[in-house]
Parts: sequence; C-alpha cells; structure tokens
Amino acid sequence: MSTSRTSDAPTGSDLAPLVRRAAERLAASGVPSADVDAELLAAHVLGIGRGELAAAMMRGDRMPETAATRFAELVERRAAREPLQHLTGTAPFRHLELRVGPGVFVPRPETEMVAQLAIDALRAAPGPEPVAVDLGTGSGALALSLATEVPHAQVHAAENSVDAFLWAKENFALHAPHARLAFIDLADAFPELDGTVSVVVSNPPYVPDDAIPRDPEVRFWDPPAALYGGPDGLDVVRVLSHVALRLLHPGGTLVIEHGEWQGPGIRDLLTADGWRGAATHRDLTARDRATTALRP
Repeated sequence: MSTSRTSDAPTGSDLAPLVRRAAERLAASGVPSADVDAELLAAHVLGIGRGELAAAMMRGDRMPETAATRFAELVERRAAREPLQHLTGTAPFRHLELRVGPGVFVPRPETEMVAQLAIDALRAAPGPEPVAVDLGTGSGALALSLATEVPHAQVHAAENSVDAFLWAKENFALHAPHARLAFIDLADAFPELDGTVSVVVSNPPYVPDDAIPRDPEVRFWDPPAALYGGPDGLDVVRVLSHVALRLLHPGGTLVIEHGEWQGPGIRDLLTADGWRGAATHRDLTARDRATTALRP
C-alpha cells in the first residue's frame, strides 16, 4: 500500500476524504442519499461492512490503488444514475440479501410491508403446511420472505421474464431451495393448486403507460414489463383477480401491491369480481401501498 499523501491520486488515498469527495460528486448529480451511497460503494469495493468502513475512516486508513480505481469507476456510474444495487450486485429486503442486476426489478423498502401482510395471513392460515403463491416474483423478494419467515408453509412462485427468472433462481438456491420457482406466465400459473392456496401475493406492474417514473434509476433501469400495467396501470391486477379466485380456497387472502392513488380503483375492481372485505393498507410513509381481499 502506498504512503503517498497526494489527495487527487488514487494510490494510497486517504479513505475519509475519498469518500467525502465521492459523496459530493453524487450529490451534484442529484443522487438521493449521496453520503450513504458513497459509503456503501466504498465498503463494497473494500469487502467490508459499513460499520467497519466508518471505523477505518476514523482511523485515517487509506484505500489501496486498485480499490480506489474501482471505487472511482463505480462512483461515476452511480453519478450517471445507474442503480446502487446493480453496482453492488445486492439489494437488502427484510432479513434477506438478494442478488439483483440488469433485467430484474430492484425490490424496494416499501414492499416489505406487503410481505408482512402476506406473512401475517400465511401464519394465521389453518393446517400444518399452508400454501402460498407469489405471482410475478421478480427477484423472489416476496416468495423468499414467505418461505424463510413461515418455514412450515409450501411456497410457489411464478415468473415469465427470462432475465428475472435467472436472478430469482439464484436467490432461491441461496435462501430457500425448498421453495418452488416456475417459469410460467402468472395467468396460467399452477392449475394443480386450484382451490388449495391460503395466500396469493403479487407486486405486479402497476404504473400507467403514460406515467413515466421521475427517478432515472427506475425509468432507465427497471425492466418495462415490471413497471407498466396498461392505460390505468391495472391490466395485470385484473388478471390477478381472476387467477387468485381460481387458486385460493374459500377464506384465502389476496395481497396486491399498487401505487398510492390506486386503492379505490382496485377495491372496486375486486369487489365487482366477488371478493370480500377489500381493504387498502398504508406503508411507513403513510401512502396507500397494498390492498387485501378475501376469497368468498
């Protein structure tokens, strides 16, 4: 490791100023939580945790030349608004660390409450091995939360995007090899389970076709098939309603994530299809985030 004190050279650069300048670069590019992202990228390059990074910065440690070069490259990519999770290759979700990258929807913190709704319903389901289905699993975030937090349940997940399926396959192997992942369109998923499922959960594409997301990380990097749901954003929700009626046993629970303005429309849609007790739930930011309903 070099002992050079040259602040603008990567060789042996002081860690704390390097991270500080990275945060300034990200902030100037409009990156939210620039300080956090700079620290997470530095920790990723060094192969340490964020807490270890903070200690290293306080000690006045230096970053080796090769790591500093890699760090500078990742900072520039993040400044161009490539998602942080694509750069580190992982996304935290509840207690899981999921592998993600191009071609799969990056799970968001707000979806964790959607998982909780499904987990609560599955834990309350009668029988020694209740069955749950995640339709359009993407990275596997919802299905794997169910499979690991309700280990006595049978969990099945459907995905029809090749890229997303490959990421999900890796995550299932890492976290819940006992759960079932199938490459199938959600409209045709699991006919052999008809009438036996206790919980159906989904985070479908629900962005209206003409509502372009503001964040570049979403607009340019999340797969369009995971975002856009038709003119009103509810095309896939309509399909989900009928598929879940087929899969669930009477009294089974449907959990659907959606946009903050879509609760009334989804409740009306589900009620018209015969569902009981349609109710919308808020996330931790007090925004409507999910609607649940019971199979009649």
